[in-house]
Amino acid sequence: MTGTLEITRREDDSKGRYAVTLDGHTAEMTYSRAGEKLIIIDHTGVPEGLRGRGVGEALVQRGVEDARAEGRKILPLCPFAKRQIEKHQEWQDVLQ
Repeated sequence: MTGTLEITRREDDSKGRYAVTLDGHTAEMTYSRAGEKLIIIDHTGVPEGLRGRGVGEALVQRGVEDARAEGRKILPLCPFAKRQIEKHQEWQDVLQ
């Protein structure tokens, strides 16, 4: 689904956010940086108007792809992100 959604990413020294706006609703996934090589996903929020459309999964997938490309590991404290990564065997290489 990431190919059909325009997911934006903002990151500063300690925090980051992925977001996608669709049909007037914005879904987000936020994370904190713990050093250069670890990100901690702490929240995924998908408004009611976007639920069931794979938006949350697409946000987690983008985070996994970016972590892999940047040589980072992910510690998913957010229960949704943790479930998504557990569900996708091919994403588990980025787990802390």
